[in-house]
Amino acid sequence: MHKNLKIYFAGSITAGRGDQPVYEQIVDELRKYGTISTELIGSPNLLATGETMSDKAIHDRDVAWLMASDCVVAEVTNPSLGVGYEIGLATQARIPVLCLYRALPERRLSAMIAGCNLVQVNRYSEIGEVPLLLAQFFQSLSLPQSTSG
Repeated sequence: MHKNLKIYFAGSITAGRGDQPVYEQIVDELRKYGTISTELIGSPNLLATGETMSDKAIHDRDVAWLMASDCVVAEVTNPSLGVGYEIGLATQARIPVLCLYRALPERRLSAMIAGCNLVQVNRYSEIGEVPLLLAQFFQSLSLPQSTSG
């Protein structure tokens, strides 16, 4: 098992705030595996903090975090241009990506995600299924073992 991984968590910020409690639970579970550079996505106060950085500064910061990550975990139930962009960058950089998708009758996962062989997609019905999906993903990673731990 890998410990102290650098994990990039992605979830819809603008259209997905209704899923904030789901994001928060995923972030809590991810803490078992390492450091999450983007854990604020799970925070109920994310939009209330009044982000003062420019769009370019946010983009550059997030891309730097992404590129420094050992893996990406994305909750993709709510479509998001930003999350799709992040997944695309990660696959181009050969960073392992897990997409968690809550199957809902009114939603369909984009074929660009579902059909990408560089992305592992796991469907779930309820949040209680996520810990096992994360454990399986992290067990499957073939990353060099950290020498700092």
